[in-house]
Amino acid sequence: MDNIKDKVIVITGASSGMGAATAKKLAALGAKVVLAARREEQLKALVTELGENAIYVVTDVSKKADLDHLVQTAINKFGHVDVFWNNAGVMPLSFFEEGLVAEWEKMIDINIKGVLYGINAILPHMLERKQGHILSTSSVGGLKTSPGIGVYSGTKFAVRAIMETLREEVAQFIKVTTVYPGATQTELGHDITSPKIKALYGNLQGMPKMDDTAIADAVIYAISQAGNTVINELVLRPLGQTR
Repeated sequence: MDNIKDKVIVITGASSGMGAATAKKLAALGAKVVLAARREEQLKALVTELGENAIYVVTDVSKKADLDHLVQTAINKFGHVDVFWNNAGVMPLSFFEEGLVAEWEKMIDINIKGVLYGINAILPHMLERKQGHILSTSSVGGLKTSPGIGVYSGTKFAVRAIMETLREEVAQFIKVTTVYPGATQTELGHDITSPKIKALYGNLQGMPKMDDTAIADAVIYAISQAGNTVINELVLRPLGQTR
């Protein structure tokens, strides 16, 4: 993991869960981390824990200007960006018949537009340097859908398509990785309002879940590849998850 040291790594959705777990491990390996999320108190506490090689930028990924500001702040502080991880996402699941359109729009704004805004903000910098690594978090729901996850799954299929196209366009210089996590112990889904989904989850409380550090280890594995080796896709499920 020696080639992690001193890399400048930007992570969105970094205030908790997979983003925070990865930031902690990266900082311990000597990386310089730029943490982005909407919740300033959590970001501030995490940066205090990680020390001088960590900074935070309050960021709403549904706003293009916030992603532009995030990238510029990282460059102003550390001189460049080596890795950018589009990790922010939301998962207010519901069935189509419930018509929770506002929640659909929220997922589209954060899960799709947020990824596009992140790519748009970082790509010119990486192309100018002719090096860099862009990661985005999809989901196993971006590989296979099922009842009750249609819009969420649609946004994650979109991430899959966006990242595969990006890979084909910039493969000469830029590393591109898509992460497909299965069920993980995170805050994702805390904003579910659908009674039907809540009833479904109530029956699945004992479902297997990975710890968020499992995702952190996989992301670090991808980032740590040296030279011309690229891990394009990472699919992770807890033992026992079939979908």
